[in-house]
Amino acid sequence: MSFADKILAWFDKEGRHDLPWQQNPTPYRVWISEIMLQQTQVTTVIPYFQKFMRRFPTISALANASLDEVNQYWAGLGYYARAKNLHHAAQIIATDYKGKFPTQFEAVLALPGIGRSTAGAILSISCQQRHPILDGNVKRVLSRHFAVKGWGNDPKTLETLWQLSEQTTPKNRPHHYTQAIMDLGATLCTRSKPKCNLCPVAKTCKAKKLNRIAEFPGSRPKTEKPIRAITLLMILNLKSQTILLEKRPLKGIWGGLFSLPECPIDTDITTWCQNHLHLRITHIQFREIFRHTFTHFHLDIQPIVCQLRAHQQKSASSATLQWISLQKTGKLGVPAPVKRLLLRLRKERNVTSSILCEA
Repeated sequence: MSFADKILAWFDKEGRHDLPWQQNPTPYRVWISEIMLQQTQVTTVIPYFQKFMRRFPTISALANASLDEVNQYWAGLGYYARAKNLHHAAQIIATDYKGKFPTQFEAVLALPGIGRSTAGAILSISCQQRHPILDGNVKRVLSRHFAVKGWGNDPKTLETLWQLSEQTTPKNRPHHYTQAIMDLGATLCTRSKPKCNLCPVAKTCKAKKLNRIAEFPGSRPKTEKPIRAITLLMILNLKSQTILLEKRPLKGIWGGLFSLPECPIDTDITTWCQNHLHLRITHIQFREIFRHTFTHFHLDIQPIVCQLRAHQQKSASSATLQWISLQKTGKLGVPAPVKRLLLRLRKERNVTSSILCEA
């Protein structure tokens, strides 16, 4: 039996066949699932996928929705650029393809947020086209089985892995094989504690023969991530129990999401709020700095809680700045660290007394 035949035989008997996106695997449903599964566990994705598909059952429904609403249904999954790209791609499909997901590889690859592996997976699983794929799970399986040295995203290593993926992808049942090899990497050939005793290709795995499984795939070269620092303001209107949120520009980190107003480090908060937000604030409270890590840098966040001065008549309000009920902030699409800060505010029992008097 070939490499592919062994994996397919295992998949038929032991693989997962009841995942939501495996039922009625249309290009649209597979596309949504593939984007959600990027850097996210299956168990986390399942409820999000089900809820998302109930609200946006078609490409047209997704294209016609606002980005704010799409972000609401994405809230908690992280990597919000994925949601923005989904929405943008849906609008392109609605306009250029009359709402029907394209089935030509180059057309799919041209859509925002879709790379070579994702395009191949979508067309393979939904249209039974033969395309090699190379997501994180597949990289790990191929790296170990063929003992491919080097970090999986190094250009030379990547070229070798693509060649192996092309060579091992069968002409028959490519849609099942695509799911099978991803499933193998997700359930048996895991990053730590792989279940080699259950692996259908363990006998021909070079890493196992060499007793060097932990060395493959190679680790990413270590580099020091730069550190950035920001100040986020939690400005409360205690009378209306609202908080001031700012919608960020579409480009840049947290694009299109609601966040907290950001002011320069080491600035006079009272003066800055008056000059930039036209707000008079009081009861300024510095909270503990914490770190949020992105792929390429660390972000040190200084949260500051303050409140609107009593009897102030004018409040900041514009296309980007909005006063939102504190209790409704949990339904908005917000970045993970902001979600953490807002959750803490909502949990505090008495906004009027405890938030601003806490040590």
